[in-house]
Amino acid sequence: MPMPRPKPDDRSDNVEHLQEHIENTYENLDDAEDYLAAHDEEMRPEQEEPIRDKNRRRREAIEGYRDEIEDEAHRGE
Repeated sequence: MPMPRPKPDDRSDNVEHLQEHIENTYENLDDAEDYLAAHDEEMRPEQEEPIRDKNRRRREAIEGYRDEIEDEAHRGE
């Protein structure tokens, strides 16, 4: 039985997908910040720290997505 051929590498909509990832990540980040602001006084540090850590990682991910968008723009030149 022959191996199926892989699909061609279609990157035509990568920037669009990356932009969606950025928007979704910003929404999650904002929701988490709103939650922290609303419940800050009642949260213990061990409850708050994982949320803050996750938001740091979200900011790093956004930077990575932006770098990928820039790479895609240069790839199309």
